[in-house]
Amino acid sequence: MKRIYHSIDRWEEIEFGMWSDIENQKEMLGKAIEFTGNHKLYGRYMDRVISEWPISCENALTDMSGNRKAWVGHAACALAIGCPEDITRKAWGFLSSDQQEMANRQAASAIEVWERAYGKDRGVYQCVAGALL
Repeated sequence: MKRIYHSIDRWEEIEFGMWSDIENQKEMLGKAIEFTGNHKLYGRYMDRVISEWPISCENALTDMSGNRKAWVGHAACALAIGCPEDITRKAWGFLSSDQQEMANRQAASAIEVWERAYGKDRGVYQCVAGALL
């Protein structure tokens, strides 16, 4: 997949505070732990991210060297509760290994859906989870 870059002023994630500094960090951490610990709700927002943020997704998900699952999770948390990425990372450490595994499955699924749609839109074949589509 060819890496695509977009300037930061076009990223949808900016208006949702994904890279913001906030004052109520402790309160937001509690919200983020609760949100990310609910893999079904978390997954629904991951699905919304891949549907509603085409520029941010293209910028982040064409970077095959980045942690794309983490990005989708951070983006979902920003979309759902306006949580900055650094607090979402902290919340991750409070989840059980089972919760993390279920959240990672949701992220992998969202990325796979995005990759298929992205490839079809461009008329190209792509590799998803080791399989040629």
